[in-house]
Amino acid sequence: MKASIVRIGNSQGIRIPKVILEQTHLKGEVELEVRDQQIVISAVRKPRQEWDMKFREMARRGDDKLLDSEALISTTWDEEEWEW
Repeated sequence: MKASIVRIGNSQGIRIPKVILEQTHLKGEVELEVRDQQIVISAVRKPRQEWDMKFREMARRGDDKLLDSEALISTTWDEEEWEW
């Protein structure tokens, strides 16, 4: 499908046909990226999207261990001096 580049204010753009938007389920805000001299339009990814899946995978591999376990060791100052 062809589209023409049109002037939109001080910018330029294209009108995306409804059938393409329906097929891609794109709406609202989108991400634009240039790859190999092509413009790629994709849905905006939510921050931390898929983190739950990544954490489960880390746990499955045993990669979810605390790296700085020494930080949890209480000192006498922690036990005797610290107050909330």
